Amino acid sequence: MTASPGPPQIFDSRRRAAKLARGKKTFAAADFLHVRAAENAVNSLEVILRDFTDAVDLSARPGPFARLLADSAAAGRVGAVHTPGDDAARAAPGAGPLGLPDQSQDLIVSLMSLHWANDLPGALAQIRRALRPDGLFLGALLGAGTLKELRAVLTEAELEVRGGAQARVSPFADGFDGAALLQRAGFALPVSDVDRLTVRYPDLYALVRDLRAMGETNALAGAVRPMSRAMLARAAELYAERFADPDGRIRATFEIVHLAGWAPHEGQQKPLPRGSAKVRLADALGVREWTGEED
Repeated sequence: MTASPGPPQIFDSRRRAAKLARGKKTFAAADFLHVRAAENAVNSLEVILRDFTDAVDLSARPGPFARLLADSAAAGRVGAVHTPGDDAARAAPGAGPLGLPDQSQDLIVSLMSLHWANDLPGALAQIRRALRPDGLFLGALLGAGTLKELRAVLTEAELEVRGGAQARVSPFADGFDGAALLQRAGFALPVSDVDRLTVRYPDLYALVRDLRAMGETNALAGAVRPMSRAMLARAAELYAERFADPDGRIRATFEIVHLAGWAPHEGQQKPLPRGSAKVRLADALGVREWTGEED
């Protein structure tokens, strides 16, 4: 019997970990996306008035969440947050076993790491299994609109200079699929929200410096031909021509997909069965119902 193939290897986990390690010293100067994701997670915990005794943070950069949680109203309801493994292990979620016993955690957080998972549904399923019934998962990952400008100019510049182009910006999950991904992984009451922001830079080179500090530069699997100076210079020209404001600063789009889901529990709210409604929707809205059979 032939073993079924695993998920496609979209990302090189070793390359991703190396880039993350190189950016560690400069990360604090470019942590704004991580801070934004952590703020959303902490805000969610502040309005959920229950205790989370056992908690882990699977983020490759756990600092922003730990800092913001410590200063929040939710701090007293969340136990000591552990960060299992090292930065390299958390850099590529789903690459191996999660390392947490089933049903061992009340809260699991993963911020700005899951977009590097080769098997995102599998990584989410591992997280769900590690949660106790009625345990909470809070996640954030980059969405499909992220760096759309950079993707366009790098492709065109490489086509012009070399006559062919490689993928140099990661494929990101569509934010509108977030709730479906959670549901597929077995979460109850899934919630997904897309946060879009535009960041302005003096030029392409400043954007690349931030991406390097974040550890978010190209870690796609397979042989990657280095960018030449001519290619990068042409990409900078195209960026300035097409995506610059009147003051000359360029725009970079980022999407953060915020996720929240609960491990199933019998005491959770459940949708009513189909056909059980006692009031017609048209009556509730005070409108006429059209059946399609009117003259």
